[in-house]
Amino acid sequence: MDSQGGITVQRALELPGLRSGLPEVVACADRLGRTVRWVHAGEVPNIASLLKGGELLLTTGLGLGTRPAEQRAFVRRLADRGIAALVVELGPRFTRLPATLVETARAAGLPLVQLHREVPFVAVTEEVHTEIVNGHYALLQRAEEVHRRCTEALLGGGGIPQVLRILADFTGNPVFLETPDGQLLYAAASSAGDPGADPLQVWEGLRGQREAEPSANTVVIDVPGGGPGTGSVRARVVLVGVSGPLLPVHRMAAERTAGVLAVVLMQARQEEELAARGRGDFLTDLAEGRISAEDAPAQARVLGFKPGAGPLLPVVMRLSDLGPSGNWAVLARAVLEELSSTGVPVLLGVRPVEGRVPLLVSLRAEPERTAVADRVAAALRAGVERAGLDRATAPPAVVVGVAGGWAAASAGLRHAAETATAAHGLPARPWYDARRLDIDLLLWRLREHPDLAAFVDRAIGPLRAHDATSRPPLLPTLETYLAHAGRKAETARELHLNRQTLYNRLARISELLGTDLDDPETVLSLSLALRARRHATPS
Repeated sequence: MDSQGGITVQRALELPGLRSGLPEVVACADRLGRTVRWVHAGEVPNIASLLKGGELLLTTGLGLGTRPAEQRAFVRRLADRGIAALVVELGPRFTRLPATLVETARAAGLPLVQLHREVPFVAVTEEVHTEIVNGHYALLQRAEEVHRRCTEALLGGGGIPQVLRILADFTGNPVFLETPDGQLLYAAASSAGDPGADPLQVWEGLRGQREAEPSANTVVIDVPGGGPGTGSVRARVVLVGVSGPLLPVHRMAAERTAGVLAVVLMQARQEEELAARGRGDFLTDLAEGRISAEDAPAQARVLGFKPGAGPLLPVVMRLSDLGPSGNWAVLARAVLEELSSTGVPVLLGVRPVEGRVPLLVSLRAEPERTAVADRVAAALRAGVERAGLDRATAPPAVVVGVAGGWAAASAGLRHAAETATAAHGLPARPWYDARRLDIDLLLWRLREHPDLAAFVDRAIGPLRAHDATSRPPLLPTLETYLAHAGRKAETARELHLNRQTLYNRLARISELLGTDLDDPETVLSLSLALRARRHATPS
């Protein structure tokens, strides 16, 4: 079976009907891989006008003419029509094919076959057509298998990105989902395709190409379900043959996938969430080094981000409660609306699986970092509240990285994402500076190591045991005391204690721990233990 829904000339010659005629290829034996889409038999001189291309033409040669000029014209017309091959049965008309026919077929690139024995053309036609129909059925089965996998992915909790990745893997090429007016919603790459064919780069080149002249190696399938003013189109699936050709079976699979997507897109705000997830995927790929600093600006422009000449500020917000899927679309819209008041270009995405909202903010200059971080953090929290995600067990953690160019943005996003996870459980702040949480990040990475829990128990175990049964608790006193670097007056003010009460509590802490709170090594150990207890897995 040929992958385009027919069979090859070689396969047709191997079937019993033609094989019984003792076929001999006399021209273009190297082109027997051509696709046969149909079989036609005829003896009229003008038979080329009755053909559409891709046929295997059977003839006894009665319509070929007797003069060399007529025979050359006959073969050239067939070659121009694009038939798959010409098969001539030897007999009363020809005992062997004229050299003119053979030379013309060879020059035109048309496979020419002569049959040394008589065969019933009707039997050959039925046999080849049956093979073609079976081949089409096999292609339909392959397309239906893709449809089944996409449906199972959705029923299993997957979303449109997973569906598009299944289609991309099937075609071996990037797949895009766009709005009816051509705006990119999501880009999926094939895991088996060309590693250098980044889908956003492909999309950037595709836009200009489609505006200039549509490509034969691009397939566009409408996703039905649009509302008034958009016709019946909700979105479009776009296949691009970058790593390999697009075949009819790929179109079949895309048409069935479009039906699956239509059902999903009927849910409110699906396009918004999909676009936000696409931006989130880009920012994550940038953070993890899958997109280089050189390629990032062009791909960011595809996603609508046009920063100025100043540094880029990486920011990551992490939510402890992911909430329903639809809330992410509301969150993305709400945050973007809130951020519009900051007056700076922003690229914001969502990563629902990790519960993260990564973004890049374009600064005019480095000194703006703190002021812009204040406004961005406030906008993020306002968006969380508007999306109904503010009732989580822990408030969202907003972490701001180091401002710089695209290379620094990559490292900054990765650092901020890791630190945002480690920041949960820390004292609530409007935002955290990633540079000041490196110790917490280190402790978080060690959270499951038994030595960390053992260290916490050795350092502050007696205080934890005391606080579990006695009042007042002493851990908050120690934590506040260390946070103020041992300054007793400031500690007493924050805890609303008189000095003597504070002195008594500090003495009790020293007694329980058997340590001197004025010893620098002791202070360092206790400070680390207090931070580690938020991350350590209990032993």
